[in-house]
Amino acid sequence: MSPMPGYMAWCLAGLLLCAALLLLRRSVVRLLRLVLRSSVGLAALALFSQVGGLLGIKLGVNLVNALVLGLLGVPGFGLLLMIQWVLR
Repeated sequence: MSPMPGYMAWCLAGLLLCAALLLLRRSVVRLLRLVLRSSVGLAALALFSQVGGLLGIKLGVNLVNALVLGLLGVPGFGLLLMIQWVLR
């Protein structure tokens, strides 16, 4: 048998990718939702870092804090503030 032409290999790879995405649809949606919420949390941290200096409160703008905000939302923000206060 001769090897598959290039376009057929790409079509097969595309079909396999689509099948995998259909099988893992819920997981992909949850991951995308976490990424979106974490990016909003990162933006909120960046805005808070501008105002937080005036209040004497400083939270780091990093991926861990953004993930905490993405997973927990507003209670996560309170948790980060409490952890910062306790570790001071």
